[in-house]
Amino acid sequence: MIQITEKATQQINLIKTQEQKAEGSFLRVKVKRGGCSGFSYLLDFDNQKLEEDKTFTENDTEIVIDKKSLLYIMGMTLDYQGGLNGQGFVFSNPNASKTCGCGSSFSV
Repeated sequence: MIQITEKATQQINLIKTQEQKAEGSFLRVKVKRGGCSGFSYLLDFDNQKLEEDKTFTENDTEIVIDKKSLLYIMGMTLDYQGGLNGQGFVFSNPNASKTCGCGSSFSV
């Protein structure tokens, strides 16, 4: 399972509305090889689930993660921070042994 803070939930819902995503769309969280530390996080809206997907609901937000990605992000917290020094989603991943300066790349 992963957790999503209230701030992240608000931002996800705002983006979903702005992008006019269809009813039934959910947040897909994925990990792919790449980035400066070895793996990168991907967030996207989707409306098709695969058989091996795992589904969670946090703060009334449906989150879908493929089985392989879940191994890397189990226990992660997704937050959203904004301010003078920039804004964006923040990944607090207890499985990451190292992260890069941008915060969207990690290694295990």
